[in-house]
Amino acid sequence: MSKQTDIALRELFIYQVYIRNHTEEGTFNAFCKDLDRIESLGVDVVYLLPIHPIGKAQRKGSLGSPYSIQDYRKVNPEYGTLEDFKTLVDEIHQRGMKIMLDVVYNHTSYDSTLLKTYPDYFYQEDGEFKNRVGDWWDITDLDYTKSHDLWDELIDTLLYWSRLGVDGYRWDVASLLPIEFLEEAHDKVLSVNPDTIFLSESVHGEFLRHIRNRGFLGLSESEIYQVFDISYDYDTHPLFEGYLNGENSLKSYLSSILQQEYTYPQNYIKLRNLENHDFGRFAKMVDSDPVKIDNWSAFVFFNKGCTMIYAGQEKSDTNLPSLFDKDPVNWNGYDITPLIKKASSVVKQDIFTKGVYDFEYQAKDVIVATYQFHQRLMVGVFNVGNETGTVTVSKVPDGEYQNLLDDTIITVKDQIIELSDKPLIFEVTL
Repeated sequence: MSKQTDIALRELFIYQVYIRNHTEEGTFNAFCKDLDRIESLGVDVVYLLPIHPIGKAQRKGSLGSPYSIQDYRKVNPEYGTLEDFKTLVDEIHQRGMKIMLDVVYNHTSYDSTLLKTYPDYFYQEDGEFKNRVGDWWDITDLDYTKSHDLWDELIDTLLYWSRLGVDGYRWDVASLLPIEFLEEAHDKVLSVNPDTIFLSESVHGEFLRHIRNRGFLGLSESEIYQVFDISYDYDTHPLFEGYLNGENSLKSYLSSILQQEYTYPQNYIKLRNLENHDFGRFAKMVDSDPVKIDNWSAFVFFNKGCTMIYAGQEKSDTNLPSLFDKDPVNWNGYDITPLIKKASSVVKQDIFTKGVYDFEYQAKDVIVATYQFHQRLMVGVFNVGNETGTVTVSKVPDGEYQNLLDDTIITVKDQIIELSDKPLIFEVTL
């Protein structure tokens, strides 16, 4: 089956959840009680970190990592029963949202059912089960070169979850898996549900280089798009963090985004996000500055691609919950819920999926971005540097325009606007 990604997926809003830490109870049933609020944000896809039983051997922390999986076909009893999970799937679907599961097919725990039953499926060095990344001491890697039976087992497991109503899969460290396996899995899953979304956690470039230099398989971003609809934005992420840390300019980060326009297939879709379970909370990165939180949060929706937030981001949580212990989300921080609702609604227009995307570089640390589609121009101005004064919007005729995020009026004179501490998105008819 050829890859035919629908660019309308650029409109998706994905909400990432770690069941253990989302509520005090840490269960499927407790999470169900939050679905109405999540739906009200404009969320399209609820993405759950791994929901399976966690290995006990060599586990990290007091409760272990959800990425050290003991049994792919069961649910973690801490979260509830399989029936509870089925209820959660139904509740998500009843609200018009989709459910996405985390697929961890690079490795298992050292006490996994697969390792006990099929030890020949696993990577070994000098007769010992190992992983290719030393600091992941709680897991051992699968070896796809030994038997196609492993492929059949893993794909059959995916089909099991698809038949339970799962709508999409986020593939952990997808760059480390064989492309032939991914293609086979993709085709068979789509035969059950042709609308299944495939999201790749492709790895950072330096990590990919490290893996390849050690003689192991590593897929490039371009190869990833042969199978996946959406890929993580880890090619630009180092420059994003570099800008926040004062190591490189804002322009270098924005230029790296435009480089994606000629590096990847024309229908490429990037996952845009400010934080996830792997790197720190964004509010902490910017010292809880409300201007930077507002402007970066609006830009991540405006940026070309689909958007993901990590549960708690809407309340500017500064604590990245531990993967290995009970560490609930703090829901009492600076609330950007109204902004998220507006932004997620505004970007669900065809100009954001089909328009020509560009930046207008400024002397100040302000992002001026545009989409042009026929005679429509969508303009975003994001004061990510908490600047004062004015900026240039050279494509915009003089006049008054309505900010689609808060209905205030923006005045353009001589292609200049006064900077606001709030993000601005407005439409122009050319």
